[in-house]
Amino acid sequence: MRKAAWPHNRQGPHHPALVLAFYAYIAYSICMQYTIRKVPNSLDAALRRRAHEQGKSLNEVAIEALARGAGVSGERCRQRDLGDIAGTWHSDRAFERARAAQDTVDKELWQ
Repeated sequence: MRKAAWPHNRQGPHHPALVLAFYAYIAYSICMQYTIRKVPNSLDAALRRRAHEQGKSLNEVAIEALARGAGVSGERCRQRDLGDIAGTWHSDRAFERARAAQDTVDKELWQ
């Protein structure tokens, strides 16, 4: 029994089948295709609304959302950690009295 010959063994490395396979591999690797199932209606509506508002395709908007969610979008999310005001509290007697008044229980309401 004779072994089957590979395309590059018959006509060299530029055989059409080998070239086609190479380009298919590149296209598959660069442009990965996903199928996402069970997308909640609220998410679908939000993505479609954003696509319409931005004049983009649903695919573009979904990829952007996935990239942001995975932290690879390159754009920084605006965060507020309050570090610029942490530790700057000053006691204020009027504020403390007002806060204490909120803790007072009206006994007539709770009988």
